[in-house]
Amino acid sequence: MALWHAFLIGFTVLLPLINPLGSALVFLGLVGDVPPAVIRSLARRIAINNVIFLAVIELLGAAILNFFGISLPIVQLSGGIVISAMGWSVLNERSAGASTQKKEEETAAGAGRNTRHLEEGVFYPFTFPITSGPGTLVGLLTLGAHMSRGALLENILGHIGVFLAVVVISLLCYFCYAYAPKLARAIPQSTAHGILRVMAFILLCIGIQIAWNGLSALLGTVLKR
Repeated sequence: MALWHAFLIGFTVLLPLINPLGSALVFLGLVGDVPPAVIRSLARRIAINNVIFLAVIELLGAAILNFFGISLPIVQLSGGIVISAMGWSVLNERSAGASTQKKEEETAAGAGRNTRHLEEGVFYPFTFPITSGPGTLVGLLTLGAHMSRGALLENILGHIGVFLAVVVISLLCYFCYAYAPKLARAIPQSTAHGILRVMAFILLCIGIQIAWNGLSALLGTVLKR
């Protein structure tokens, strides 16, 4: 039950942040007109890199917080606010291409369209920040803190659930990237953005819930004094 619960929360939080469809459109714009085999090869490597990259961040999240002396309730409160702000921002985007445009702005210094440079850009900018940007890292650190507040077994199952969510979303990224030309022709941006808005509302609610959990813990320490 804890594993399934963590997977659902991780999937719901990370999916709008990574946004496989929007990221695929940015990816397609950067790689340009290249053979389908090249696109599929890049998509496979990006998906693998994304799993490894986010797994490392998830595993080292607690160590990073301990190094800077940041408590879990603080991370829950601040991270929940950030996640809520992200959900609110996506929820109020006016145009269907706004999320994609944001991804493009984050990768202004990204790789060019030359095929010989594509392999060099598998991690930067294709994995970071096109696929998993700074917002994804903040969301993942917040999830790690949120999953580390129970018993040992629940903590382990929680982190495994988040990791499984990362793997599933990375698989979605692979399919979206590998078949980006077909998706660009088959799925209207307005439809994809409508789905994204529903996920953004759920993201907003989850962010508020995580922030409230952190605030409740902080208020509990104050009231006990």
